Amino acid sequence: MKRLSLIAAALTFCLCAACVQKTPLSISVTNRATFDRNGEMVEVSMEDINARLHLADTAQFIIIDENDQQVPYQITYDGLVAFPANVKASATSTYTIKEGVPDDFETCAYGKVYPERLDDVAWENDRVAFRTYGPALQKSGERAFGYDVWCKRTSDLVVEDRYAKELDSVSRMRVDSLNAIDPQRSKEFLKSISYHVEHGNGMDAYSVGPTLGAGTAALMDGESIAYPKCYKTCEILDNGPLRFTVKLTYEPIVFKGDSNIIETRIISLDKGSQLNKTIVYYSGLKKKADLCVGIVIHPSNPTAYVMNKEMGYIGYEDLTDNANNDNGKIYLGAVFPIAVKETKAILFTEKESKELRGGATGHVLAVSDYLPQSEYLYYWGDGWSKWGFPSKEIWEKYLQHFSIAVRNPLVVTLN
Repeated sequence: MKRLSLIAAALTFCLCAACVQKTPLSISVTNRATFDRNGEMVEVSMEDINARLHLADTAQFIIIDENDQQVPYQITYDGLVAFPANVKASATSTYTIKEGVPDDFETCAYGKVYPERLDDVAWENDRVAFRTYGPALQKSGERAFGYDVWCKRTSDLVVEDRYAKELDSVSRMRVDSLNAIDPQRSKEFLKSISYHVEHGNGMDAYSVGPTLGAGTAALMDGESIAYPKCYKTCEILDNGPLRFTVKLTYEPIVFKGDSNIIETRIISLDKGSQLNKTIVYYSGLKKKADLCVGIVIHPSNPTAYVMNKEMGYIGYEDLTDNANNDNGKIYLGAVFPIAVKETKAILFTEKESKELRGGATGHVLAVSDYLPQSEYLYYWGDGWSKWGFPSKEIWEKYLQHFSIAVRNPLVVTLN
């Protein structure tokens, strides 16, 4: 009799354990904004999911929406499960996480280091593409400090193909040979393989040079910017399918008497977003300092910038580095979740422009206080008149909505 009681107790325990394992996790996502939030990434702790579902090491899980459709997700380097949520204005959507085999998710965010192109780090999602410059470029003597943008008008990943075309050794040899025989034909051929001209799915026609480019952060003393130059080390932390994250560190600098100041950046780009989330922090800095985020102003459009200190964004309409090729317009922007101290445009002197800044006119800046040992969070990126942003007014509306969204994040509640 005692033996039967023990067996019954054991069976009851196993059945209860099985029930616990199969109990799904319900998640409510609330939108406090007055506009719809579609495809915006939200996050849930993997630890919380494990605590609720009691997943075995080899167990898998799925996320389903209110229509019982699977939602793609990514487990990030910092232990979060990120997935895109769709929530109507001033409403709540419900998602469910439970054991199951997930579908194959399309890779929509990806990047890598290109040592064959002087250590560029280039990355993209289904909307935009970017790059920043590395130690090999720094050693070459070329001066390019800020972020670069590559326009695209396809949801496909195209950066790998663009590098392959630009770096094709046969093409390089043909250019050299043609140049010796017929310089004009060589120029025409180089134009045909260059992404400085639009070829159907995008282009590379943004000029960075020795400036802050498309939204780089830097310490600032008065109106003097401590340009960060090229990265020293790079570590890719996330690489799709929905988020790319890279960690960059920089050479030590001296700033206002503090030496051995080392900058670190963590840049993330999510599926569907025009803007990168970026965290910047400085080790070795002992005193409060001004930190600016800048977008370069070019002489072809010297007054086409916007600034909104209250809403927390800056923007600029760039006519590209060769407007005669019908390249459209590139719209740059940076958005700040926390109120900035000042927004302003600072123009270079004629001498500085010609001798130090590659002919650029100046920067449109957002300036904030940076406290030692703190992290500074902001967003930066671009849009293109040939894909989704036909005017600067529509681009500015995107920045406004983005600013409202980051200041009123979607509220995630575990039920």
